[in-house]
Amino acid sequence: MKARLHSTKLLAVALLFLTTGCVSTYMPNVPNVPMFTQKGELSAAGHITPKGNITFNTAYAVTDNIGVMLNGSMLNQERKKRDFRHSLIEAGAGYFTTFGPNQNRVLEIYAGFGGGSSDRTEKEEKEGVMTFTRREAGFSKYFTQVNFSSKKKKSLRLLGNEFPLNYGTALRMSYVNMNKHLLDGVKQSNEDNIFLEPIFYTRMTLSPTVQLQYTSGTNFGLRNRKALTAGYSVFSLGFVINVGGRNLDR
Repeated sequence: MKARLHSTKLLAVALLFLTTGCVSTYMPNVPNVPMFTQKGELSAAGHITPKGNITFNTAYAVTDNIGVMLNGSMLNQERKKRDFRHSLIEAGAGYFTTFGPNQNRVLEIYAGFGGGSSDRTEKEEKEGVMTFTRREAGFSKYFTQVNFSSKKKKSLRLLGNEFPLNYGTALRMSYVNMNKHLLDGVKQSNEDNIFLEPIFYTRMTLSPTVQLQYTSGTNFGLRNRKALTAGYSVFSLGFVINVGGRNLDR
């Protein structure tokens, strides 16, 4: 009984941490994992996190081994104690290949660049007087990532139907560098940081082209910064559409 109570307390603390988190001027988007298999394949995806950050990912296989991508994310959140607006756009290109006994595993390596901005206003009320602290930032971003995906034979049986499950992971490293940093309109020192952003995802096949994706991940900052910190993790739910790929469910 004591062990169960202790586990319950730990879970409550973990959930509290995940729902509150630290405050940072950088909020990571959901990495693009198109799982390309051949030339001409098109991938499009949309994801949303519990905090309301929406990510849009698109990608196209230019050849049998080269793919390009365009990603973006945005957040417009107004709450009692904090308003937060964040936007990001990035583009990249890279290499993909399939391997394994049935060629049902996908390895992808991408690199790219982009930029974004954030606007955060902290609100505090004392003795009926509301005070505001506003931090504005603009930044550039360079990233590289490695994706590994595998189509398993396991499936989920739901309402009498079988839904194949795909699993994968992506490790992204991002260098983010401020080109604008204001606190209540006063210029501050620009900051930079290097983020390690590993994510894990599960996709449930709803149709030959549409998959439901759950993503979980975290964010580590390699440098100690005040504003440009690793304050947000990636937990999201979304849909992925792939058109023109080979059928790897064998």
